[in-house]
Amino acid sequence: MTLNKRELARIERCLIATLTEACETAKTEIEGFCWLTHTADTNAFVQTLKVTWVFDTLANKQLAQTSTRKARVFELTATALNEANIDLRPSDHSVRFDSEEECQRSHGGDWSRRLAQSRATRH
Repeated sequence: MTLNKRELARIERCLIATLTEACETAKTEIEGFCWLTHTADTNAFVQTLKVTWVFDTLANKQLAQTSTRKARVFELTATALNEANIDLRPSDHSVRFDSEEECQRSHGGDWSRRLAQSRATRH
């Protein structure tokens, strides 16, 4: 379903607000968690939406991918999506784990370039 600009802007604002809440909760609960972001193709928003959870180190990213912590990340993501009225179940396709350490090593800390490259290789 293609969204008009107004509807897309409304969804985007709502999603930013709900993901911000998830981010603040995660900072207090998940060791090494730093921030999160999302990307999507505006022509297929729900189908291409990716939420990237960023951790300080590779070790903390890997720890977050263990079953209990991963389940909490998925739960926080699901709550944010639900509150934004986005019908998408978090999965390994829509939720991505990354780290500041890996971005620094492979992209010199340039998150814009890293996220753009990630979008191009994961569609």
